[in-house]
Amino acid sequence: MQRVFTSIFMISAVFFSASCAAQEASEPLLVEKQSFTFNNYTTLGGEVIPEVTVGWESYGELNTAKDNVILITHFFSGNSHAAGKYSADDVLPGYWDSIIGPGKAIDTNKFFVISSDTLVNAFPNDPNVITTGPASLNPETGKPYGLDFPVVTIRDFVNVQYELLKSLDINKLHAVVGASMGSLQALEWSVAYPDMVERMVSVIGAGAMDAWTIMALEHWARPIKHDPNFNGGDYYEGEAPLTGITSTLAMITQQAMHPVIMNMRAPQPEVMPETALESVLKSTPVLDYLFANSANRAPLADGNHLLYLVRANQLFVAGHEGDLASGLAKVKAKTLFLPATNDLLLQPYLAKQAVTILEKQGKNPQYAEIEGVWGHLDGLFSIPTKAEDLRTFLESD
Repeated sequence: MQRVFTSIFMISAVFFSASCAAQEASEPLLVEKQSFTFNNYTTLGGEVIPEVTVGWESYGELNTAKDNVILITHFFSGNSHAAGKYSADDVLPGYWDSIIGPGKAIDTNKFFVISSDTLVNAFPNDPNVITTGPASLNPETGKPYGLDFPVVTIRDFVNVQYELLKSLDINKLHAVVGASMGSLQALEWSVAYPDMVERMVSVIGAGAMDAWTIMALEHWARPIKHDPNFNGGDYYEGEAPLTGITSTLAMITQQAMHPVIMNMRAPQPEVMPETALESVLKSTPVLDYLFANSANRAPLADGNHLLYLVRANQLFVAGHEGDLASGLAKVKAKTLFLPATNDLLLQPYLAKQAVTILEKQGKNPQYAEIEGVWGHLDGLFSIPTKAEDLRTFLESD
């Protein structure tokens, strides 16, 4: 699978290979993408999706009691490929391979680890993604849903995962662990199915979206909506809004990175570059670094899917009813929050808000910050620094 760039939400071969270089060489954990389908799913908003299909993969073995399950929930532009490789000659493993596997923090010698693609996955044109969303065929018309697809929420992602687990006769989760949008799902799991979830780990996450973050997310949606090819979401028989998608992916990438790491990775700006002086329509090496990589990735994405993901995140408050405290009151799981100190996207105060409420409710949440220069992406690339904290939390009584 091609990985060109990275964000809250996008994995980059360049960045991830640097992280992997520090890992000890070992035989790769080989995994297989599987598919799950069920019928007549009713969304939180009350609409019915006649058929839902999502991809999933697993690592480790399910024990006889089926009580050694850890669910991994993925980030905005991620998918179920959390660890391992599809074949031994794959260039890169899954995004959290540094902490998932035999003897690692999420130890597949002990746990059965499962991860699924979400509804409306950002990259439905990626051959390793299986998802239902606006680009899927509406059985009533035989054409893609487009914007006729119902608005979905983080709770809907969780409910679909619940159906997957139920099909495997899994009724107990040792833990749910997720980063970024995955952290929203992990927390929602502990609210929606409190008797099923024993532990919850929120990495670079939040308990609810505030006005600032909702506004930031809207900047990801606007370029797609204003692309001349968008056509009100009805573009499947014509040209896709790739210009808008490219701008969206570029914006996500920049917001997910701290200026320190971006300035280290990008070309150094030229002083008075000739091409920039010739015309405001011409690019520069710095801009090419961001936008050219995003343009390469854009055809694998879908504009409508990105809009639906943005809305699902904008609508998030744990419990999806009343206020955050009302939702968190339902949590019975042990909780661990791991925001990133230099995160400029889902800033640590969003996790602290949830922690403070849980403390007032007498629930003793654990909290530690991930240090690093990546910003939001420290939840992916610097997570090994919290490996022992994570191991201790998962293996504690």
